[in-house]
Amino acid sequence: MDPQSCVNIKKEWDIVGARQLGREMAKQVGFGTVDQARVATAISELARNIYLYAEHGKICFEVIKGEKKQGLCMIALDNGPGISDISRAMQDGYTTSGGLGAGLPGVKRLMDDFDIESETGKGTRIKAVKWVR
Repeated sequence: MDPQSCVNIKKEWDIVGARQLGREMAKQVGFGTVDQARVATAISELARNIYLYAEHGKICFEVIKGEKKQGLCMIALDNGPGISDISRAMQDGYTTSGGLGAGLPGVKRLMDDFDIESETGKGTRIKAVKWVR
């Protein structure tokens, strides 16, 4: 992926910046208001995870084109502690921060494509794609 835009996540306020940029890009791609909200919610969850667990990282955005469709690809990257048990982290209700445990499973439900790679002690890479319908 050759990202068109990236937002560094170092402080809580960066979550808002990532959300605003992603929502604006979603609007430009042609998403309706409901899907713009879905994209913005997914970005909030990904950025918050970076802020809470990895302390810093980034979210990158790219407008992508399929055969007869276009969409928005988001990649969240960090060099944090990693996720030791991805299958457990993807279960609804699982949390290590006392939250609702809807973050990563929720992102997966909101997006059309979702992929996660993580290595303990090295960090996490999450790719999420939403296609315009």
